Amino acid sequence: MTKEGFWDDPNKAQGIVKKANQLKDRINAFESLELSYEEAKMLCEMAIEESAEHLYDEIHESLIEIKETIEEMRLNVLLDEEFDHLNAILSINSGSGGLDAQDWAEMLLRMYTKWSESQGYTVEVLDLIADKKGGIKTVTIKVIGEYATGYLKSEKGVHRLVRISPFDTAGKRHTSFASVDVMPELDDTIDIEIDPTNLKIDTYRASGAGGQHVNTTDSAVRITHLPTGIVVQCQNERSQLSNKKTAMKMLMAKLIQLKESEQKEAIEDLMGDYSEISWGSQIRSYVFHPYSMVKDHRTNYEVGDVNGVMDGDINGFINAYLKMSKQS
Repeated sequence: MTKEGFWDDPNKAQGIVKKANQLKDRINAFESLELSYEEAKMLCEMAIEESAEHLYDEIHESLIEIKETIEEMRLNVLLDEEFDHLNAILSINSGSGGLDAQDWAEMLLRMYTKWSESQGYTVEVLDLIADKKGGIKTVTIKVIGEYATGYLKSEKGVHRLVRISPFDTAGKRHTSFASVDVMPELDDTIDIEIDPTNLKIDTYRASGAGGQHVNTTDSAVRITHLPTGIVVQCQNERSQLSNKKTAMKMLMAKLIQLKESEQKEAIEDLMGDYSEISWGSQIRSYVFHPYSMVKDHRTNYEVGDVNGVMDGDINGFINAYLKMSKQS
C-alpha cells in the first residue's frame, strides 16, 4: 500500500493518530513528573540551608504526590496488551444460589459502577434481565474510558459471596456465586471477517426491570455464532440497527479472544459460559459473616473492609493482579 493509499484508509489513519496521542500523553506525564521531582528537590535543599521547618509539610505532601504518580505510571506501563487501552464490555451472570445469587449479581453491578465513576469512566447498560422477585439474572455494561479493558480484565472469573441471607427468615448463612466476563469494545480500526452464514440473528422485544416492556418493537438483538456457540445480545440502544452493531462488536471481541487462545479447554471461559459458577471455581471471595474479608485467590491479596470494596474500592485487587500477570 502506498503512503497516499494508507492515509486514504480512515480506520488505519485513526488508529495511528490515536496511538501517537497515547504515546504523547505518556511523554508529557513523565516530563511533568520530572519537573515535580526537581521542584521538590530544590525545596528540600532550601529547607536544609535555611532551616525552614515550615516547609516540611509542603515537602512531605509533594513527595507523597510524586510517589502516587510513579505508582500510577508504573501500572500504566503494565497495560501493554493490544486491547488494554479500549473501552470494556463487562457481563455479570448470577450462578448457584437462587435469589441470593441474583441479588449478588446486582451488588457486583453496583460495585463496578461505583469503581468506574471513581476512575472518571462512564457506564452504559447494554443488556439487563432482572427478576420480579429481586436482583438480576444477567447484565452487560460498557465501561467507557482509557484503559478500561486493561484494568477490568482482572475481574474475569467467578466471584463468591458469603453472608447472612436477607431472604432467609431463619437468618442462616448462605454462599452465592456470580460470574464476570470482560472483553474489549473494538473500535473502528479493528475488524475481522465473519461469514454471515455462520450467524443466527434473533430479534425480540426489549424489556426493563422485572420483565416490563420498555418498547413495543422487536429492537433487541441476539446473535449466535454457530461454529463456536458464542452468544451475544444487546437491547439498550435506540434502534435494532444500533443494537445489532453493538452486538457484532461484542461478537468480534469474543472471537478475537478465542483465536488468541491455543488451549482448547479455555474455550468455555472465553465464551463467558461458566458451566460451573459454583464452589471451587471462584477467583475471589467476599465474606460478610462470620468475619469481614475480601480475598483474591489468584494473588492472595486481601482486605478487611468488605463494605469499602462493595463501594468500588477494588484498585488494590486490580493492581495485585497486573503485577502478578507480568511476573508469571
